[in-house]
Amino acid sequence: MHARNWRIRSVAGVAALAFTMATPVASAASHQTAQTAQSSRATAQLLDVDYETWQRDVAAVAAVARPYIEQRTSNASGQKLAIVLDIDNTSLETDFHGFWKYPTPAVKPVLDLARFADSRGVDVFFVTARPGIIYSLTSYNLKKVGYPVSGLYVRDLPDLFDEVSEYKTGKRAEIEANGHTIIANIGNKSSDLVGGHAERTFKLPDYDGQLS
Repeated sequence: MHARNWRIRSVAGVAALAFTMATPVASAASHQTAQTAQSSRATAQLLDVDYETWQRDVAAVAAVARPYIEQRTSNASGQKLAIVLDIDNTSLETDFHGFWKYPTPAVKPVLDLARFADSRGVDVFFVTARPGIIYSLTSYNLKKVGYPVSGLYVRDLPDLFDEVSEYKTGKRAEIEANGHTIIANIGNKSSDLVGGHAERTFKLPDYDGQLS
């Protein structure tokens, strides 16, 4: 699922989430039936992406990033170090859980990596193509599932006119301009990673665009 399609889906998701929060549920049984049907449709869209395989592939990348972060932070006295994470299918299991299942669970290998970096004195920033309208929901979700959050960047109205890669590059440059050295940039799309402003990049699988 490409970023443009995700943005369309995300707007619909926000509207549906708002409706769900404002509308009483007719009954527990009907609510469960709706959830089951929605879950089945979501699963059907991902038949070509096996969850267990995806988790193993993500863990393999995290296993390479962890010793690098450990080594890079071993003699970093006086430096303001940071890592930058994408959110959808990098930090949160977005395409494996419908928006009605909130908060969205963390991608555990990435959560463990972020916590490890935080324990080494590294600030953890999130740069996402999500729209600004769901900033609060996104921030709450990240913190609720256990992420340390030093900063969260979402796409406000002016950013919507930029390509995703250009927008994300600009936000990393902004983090650097505030005095941080970005030692690792982690995402599952090339648009998360191109453009520089990071010492190293780590790409998680998206299986030829099947994951947003």
